Amino acid sequence: MASEKKPLILVADDFGLAREVYVRLVSYAGFRAAEASNGPEAIEKAVSLRPQMIIMDLGMPGMDGWEVIRKLKGDTRTKDCRIVVVTGAAYVEGARKAKEAGCDAYLIKPCLPETLLGVVHRLLTKTESKSPRPRS
Repeated sequence: MASEKKPLILVADDFGLAREVYVRLVSYAGFRAAEASNGPEAIEKAVSLRPQMIIMDLGMPGMDGWEVIRKLKGDTRTKDCRIVVVTGAAYVEGARKAKEAGCDAYLIKPCLPETLLGVVHRLLTKTESKSPRPRS
């Protein structure tokens, strides 16, 4: 099926409106989307669905985004998944801490849709270029 070949992006945010906006945005851009409303659900869906990318807030109930990122990057099943943090927590150490935790990008809310999609496309292209090419 052609739709199964489109990259899957998991959107993890406890704020329903934010989830809806990001799901609509990535769907409109041609990606498949799934949702999680808290940290444990994000991990569960990442393991079961194996998305190519997760767009995640940091302040979520049950388990914060930092712990979710460390768990996902420490699990062989999910360690290669790209993680984009989109957070309202704008502080100087945030981007450094995000990189140390294993994030691939750190964006501050509100961010423009074209900024987020630019990061998504850049990271997914980077992922595809690491995939082994079939030999002819």
